[in-house]
Order: sequence, then C-alpha cells, then structure tokens
Amino acid sequence: MAGLNKYTPIPTEIKLHKKSKVLEISFNDGKTFQLPCEFLRVYSPSAEVRGHGPGDEILQTGKQEVSITHIEPIGHYAIQLNFSDGHNTGLYSWDLLYNYGLNQDAMWQRYLQRLKEAGINHETT
Repeated sequence: MAGLNKYTPIPTEIKLHKKSKVLEISFNDGKTFQLPCEFLRVYSPSAEVRGHGPGDEILQTGKQEVSITHIEPIGHYAIQLNFSDGHNTGLYSWDLLYNYGLNQDAMWQRYLQRLKEAGINHETT
C-alpha cells in the first residue's frame, strides 16, 4: 500500500471545520493537527502543484479563501480533498498528513518566503 508502513500513525478522526476552514485530524498516537484549507491547497501533493521533479513546483497564489467542499476516502491509506477552486487531484496519505502536521509551521514560513521572493504580498493576493 502506498504511503503506509507499520510505523505510520492512523487517523482516528477527521473533522472539517467549515467556518474556520480547518481540517482537524486526530491520530492513534494521540497527536491532533489543525491544518488550514489554504495550507493543504498550496501544498497539494498533485503533479499540477508539485510538478514532475525537484524545482518544478508551481507557486500557488490567491488561495486564502479556498475551502474543502468534499473529502473522499481512498482505501485505508489516504483521502482525496475537493477544494472550492475546483482542485481535486491530490491524494493525501496518512503519513503525508502526519508529516504536514509535524512540519506545518516551517512549511508555512517557507511558503510565505516564496511568495515574498516572487514579489507577492500574501495579504493582498
């Protein structure tokens, strides 16, 4: 099974908070992460966001208001998120979501830095 090994924590609950646009995921090791829809959208694991190799990443902009409209389970190892902007091609495996939770702050700062380097103000896009 892709994205799953015997050490991968498994979600015990996945809750979408529509008003705050946050996906809350609780894992069987006791950790709970709150991942904003914008964060999940700009870090989509899809080829159209990640590209086809290192350095191919496509900087996502203007996603502050994006929300998740539907969550589709994929086997016992992932979910597919449908976003309000029509994006729905990324598969979010349990280990990917867990790693996103652990590294969210650093990843978000890196995203804001990439926007800045591209001359884009996050608040006004």
